[in-house]
Parts: sequence; C-alpha cells; structure tokens
Amino acid sequence: MNEENRKLKEDIIAYSKQIGIDKIGFASAGVFTGLKERLKTQQELNFQSGFEEPDIEKRTKPELLVPKAKSIIAIALAYPSKMKNAPRSTREDRRGIFCRASWGTDYHDILREKLRLLETFIKERHPQAIMKSMVDTGELSDRAVAERAGIGWSGKNCAIITPEFGSYVYLGEMVTTIPFEPDTPLEDNCGTCNKCVEVCPTGALVQGGQLESNKCIAFLTQTKGFLAEEYRTKLGNRLYGCDTCQTVCPENKGKDFHLHPEMEPDPEIVKPKLKPLLTISNREFKENFGKISGSWRGKKPIQRNAIIALAHYKDTSAIPDLLSLIKNDPRPVIRGTAAWAIGRIGDPQPQTLEVLKSHLTTEQDPDVLKELEKGLAMLVE
Repeated sequence: MNEENRKLKEDIIAYSKQIGIDKIGFASAGVFTGLKERLKTQQELNFQSGFEEPDIEKRTKPELLVPKAKSIIAIALAYPSKMKNAPRSTREDRRGIFCRASWGTDYHDILREKLRLLETFIKERHPQAIMKSMVDTGELSDRAVAERAGIGWSGKNCAIITPEFGSYVYLGEMVTTIPFEPDTPLEDNCGTCNKCVEVCPTGALVQGGQLESNKCIAFLTQTKGFLAEEYRTKLGNRLYGCDTCQTVCPENKGKDFHLHPEMEPDPEIVKPKLKPLLTISNREFKENFGKISGSWRGKKPIQRNAIIALAHYKDTSAIPDLLSLIKNDPRPVIRGTAAWAIGRIGDPQPQTLEVLKSHLTTEQDPDVLKELEKGLAMLVE
C-alpha cells in the first residue's frame, strides 16, 4: 500500500471517531471462500430465513457489487443492553418486549448516515474512488466482513463478538476501489463455552456458528402467517426479536453502553402494554412504532405475537378483547390466533364457549376453523 493510502486510512480512522463510529476495520475485497461453502450448506439444509440475498455469488464476491473492488471498510456501533426506568408488567397490564436491536431509532438509518459521512470524507480526498455502502439488507454478510476486518470474532451464537462491546453492536460496511492495508482478524474466544447453543429456546442454534434460521425466534416473530403451534409456547412475551443467545453469553457480562442518544429506548414503546396493541390503528402504529426497526413488517406480526404473549401470561382479563377480534377482525391470522389463545388461557366461561361454538358455524377460513377447534378442545378438557 502506498504512503497516500496509508495516510488516508489513518485519517479515516480518526474521522470515524469524530462522527461516533465505535469501531472500524479494514479488509480485503477478495472472495469469501469459507462463507461460500457455509451458505451452500445452509441452502442445501433449507436453513435460510428467506430474508437474505439469495444469490450466493453476490454475497461472497465483492467485485460483483463494485467492479475492481480492493477493500471493504467495516464499522460497528455499540448499543445499550439495559433499559433505564423499565416499566413493570402487572397482572392488570401485561407487557411485551422488543429485542435490544430494536431499541431507539432504526439502526439501519443510523449506520447509513455514518457510512454516508464516511463516503463524503473519502470522496473529498480521493475523488476517483468508487464506493458502495450497506447495512444488514445488503448483499454481503455483515458478520463475515466484520470478522475479516478484525471488528470481532464470529461467535457460536452467530453474532460478531467484540472484546470491547460484546455482541451488542450494529454492523455496516463499505466496498471500495481503494487498496487499504487489511487489519488482522481476531482469534475466536468462545472456546469450550456452549451456553448459547444449550439455551436457544427452539434449538435453532444447531451447533456453534450454525443457525437454522427458520426456527429462530428472531425470525419467527417477523413472519406474517400463523405461527406453528410448536413455537407459540416458546415465544414468551417477545413481540420482535430474541436476545437469549446474547444475554447468556459470558462475553456480554457487564457490557452496557449508552454512547448514542438516538439508540436509547422509549420504555413505553419497546416494552408496551399488550392489550392496547390488539386494536391499534395503522396510523397509531406508525406514529408510535414507526421509528424503530421492529416495525418494518407492519403491525400484523406484532399483534399476532401480542395475542400469543397474552396466552403465555394466561391473562383472563384479555378474553373480551380476544373475543372481539374473533368477531370483528378481517384477518384470518388474528382471528385464529385469538381463538387458540383463549383456549390456552383456559377460562371456560359459558359466554366464551358460546362465541367460539357459534363461530364454528359461520367461519369460512379453514385455518381459522382449525384454531377455533383447538381453542374449544383446550377449554373443555
């Protein structure tokens, strides 16, 4: 690497600190050969979620994204792991929870702005440079890039673990035609620890570093259809995402950083009361939850998960609301999940049984009919 690029790298590192980037690393833009084989295995086993880029070539060959790519700049921003003034869930007002990665302003927006500032900074000093930045939804694997760039090692929980911030970091990257000297990857520090694999609620962590994505609660909370019954009892009060494999990680013990005000959670938004969610309008949902990343799939998955959470709590006070959904909600997933939840709560009042039985004769949707039958069967056991 010539002296000009060496100096530019130093300047970029210094500037990244000025704009609030907590960690930065540089990697080559060569083919991600090991990742390519892992992704092929994931596809063969049908372990992918469906949210990721399906083209393995694009995910592993940076040159397909930026012709003559030479380097990738990886960035990481630390987010809080503890909520100040968290409201308590009470018997009268049960609450759900959004995962930590959905606290505060949508991290995609925060990191894209940091990368935009970096691009501008580099362009002023190297006008001929070509750059392409991405966060989470881009073609490249954020984790593979961060690992190669020395941001952290790839943990058994399939997260990047940094020595400074644990795995509570957001990742982003920029592919560029500038040849920077690459940083050294970190040594894997998971060792014999296997806690994340052992406690994964659904067994989605098949083994250290291998995730069956379509069984992961973080994925399941974002789906829009009926949740398979085997997973409903695993959801707990989670409305979006899952933090279990992070909270049990010894590397995360004592890690809690409040470096970015825009990442601070609004306790009433990220730990909301469940019953009001059942009837929230599209407008209210957008106004209240639109700024957090957990809102990207709209209100339907959140409402379905709220119904399942009320069933988890066996909240009998929610039964009138659930019956109202069965009677009035136009969406089969919501009607059916409400019927199942009533059965799970298990309070066989005559009026409850009457509503479920009457809807067995009027309901047209076959999936909802199945859930009505399940709900009734649980109530009369």
